[in-house]
Amino acid sequence: MESSLKNVLVVSFGFLLLFTAFGGLQNLQSSLYREEGLGVAALSTIYGAVLVSSMFLPSVLIKKLGCKWSIVISMCCYVAFSLGNFYASWYTLIPTSIMLGLGAAPLWSAHCTYLTIMGNTHAEEAGKIGKNVVNQYFGIFFLIFQSSGVWGNLISSLVFGQKPTQAAIPEENLLSCGASDCLMATASTNSTQSPSQELIYTLLGIYTGSGVLAVLLVATFLQPIKDVQEKSKGEEKSSSFWSTLLSTFKLLRDKRLCLLILLPVYSGFQQAFLSGDYTRSYVTCALGIQFVGYVMISFSATNALCSVLYGKISQYTGRIALYMLGTGIHVSCVIALLLWKPHPHQLAMFFVFSGLWGMADAVWQTQNNVWTL
Repeated sequence: MESSLKNVLVVSFGFLLLFTAFGGLQNLQSSLYREEGLGVAALSTIYGAVLVSSMFLPSVLIKKLGCKWSIVISMCCYVAFSLGNFYASWYTLIPTSIMLGLGAAPLWSAHCTYLTIMGNTHAEEAGKIGKNVVNQYFGIFFLIFQSSGVWGNLISSLVFGQKPTQAAIPEENLLSCGASDCLMATASTNSTQSPSQELIYTLLGIYTGSGVLAVLLVATFLQPIKDVQEKSKGEEKSSSFWSTLLSTFKLLRDKRLCLLILLPVYSGFQQAFLSGDYTRSYVTCALGIQFVGYVMISFSATNALCSVLYGKISQYTGRIALYMLGTGIHVSCVIALLLWKPHPHQLAMFFVFSGLWGMADAVWQTQNNVWTL
């Protein structure tokens, strides 16, 4: 096996293990920790910390530690979040959410840098076009990575499904599901019936173990690349915190970058809706928390398959056509979800919507990462 492909697979399976844990936990936050909006607050804190971290941490860590160890250290932040869920409170979830958010930006930046360098290096050696090889590597990565949602969600549904926590849902409660759901409502709904603490601890133990395995896999088997560190040594000896921060904002002078910012911003919004609102207001409210994992498997499986497909066909269709496809699917889903009244008798629809959402999300995940080429 080629050395570059082996490293791509190591990164991919490391992310698979890590996000099997985080993806499953993220989808359950708003359903498990409803009191005073703790679950939603934790998710908001994570992505607020990602925003701050993105301004300066990725470049600093990658220059000092290289891509490999930036990935390893950032993964440890994700494991800390899993541990914080064992005793979920404002004093444990919020600090570990901040830690995870600070580690997320370096993790994704280091991973993108690593795959891009590997792809271009292999393209030079094989006499291929760099852009096409990098597209294929990102396609392989997201095929494996997005399947983490299948395993993480399957684990949560199997664990919570051991002891069904709910009876038939009264019709009057179903009226408050979907777009009619109010996060501040005090009326008893299906989402108020939580699984036992024993089942929650079992699930958290599995997720924490998966995260630890991810750290060990990458730390042991990933080959480090020196390109970034060597280039940074050839430039200035060391840059101060403020110069690094300033250089980030100086990039905003490029109009193209300002326009591109909207893509990851939207990608974050649509993922937040799926993991925070769709899982709580549609799935948990109408079906029960034990169905969250099964429904999200539809999203993850579709996302994984479409990721590798888009990576292959983008060289023929171009990116604009794929973005138009993703936009059309998402707009159609949003309009339909606003009008739809979820009901247990319409079980297939919960899977259809999550599957369509995964088809569109695969566009943002694969194409946003290669705009810099």
